[in-house]
Amino acid sequence: MTGIAWTDVAVGDELPGQTFPIERVDLIRYAGASGDFNVIHWNERVATSVGLPDVIAHGMLTMALAIRVVTDWVGDPGALVEYGVRFTRPVVVPDDGHGATLAVSAKVTAKNDDGTVVVALTASSEGSTVLGRATATVRLA
Repeated sequence: MTGIAWTDVAVGDELPGQTFPIERVDLIRYAGASGDFNVIHWNERVATSVGLPDVIAHGMLTMALAIRVVTDWVGDPGALVEYGVRFTRPVVVPDDGHGATLAVSAKVTAKNDDGTVVVALTASSEGSTVLGRATATVRLA
């Protein structure tokens, strides 16, 4: 059970936003952990040959980083009931020593009678929204 009481949350409450740096080494680590070795995530030549601006982050890595705003707020990843997104743009990760930054904000958009709340997330990188219709439902105490 979470430490946040359902009675203490209101529609419109904003969760603390976070930013996540993403470098090429993170893509290599994620590929090893996930088994997703698609070359567009590590080879610039191949990525650009298929029309991408550069190497891009794995979509599931982007999703995982974004939901941390919610799970960190709740304090219990097990409180997550449902999570879904639409991928609107890739997170481009240049090999420039800085990589990319994923900025995530979130707001409570619904409070359900069953002790859950719905949170809408906004995720962007370099000024462009990268996840659309990103919503999570979490069960509170």
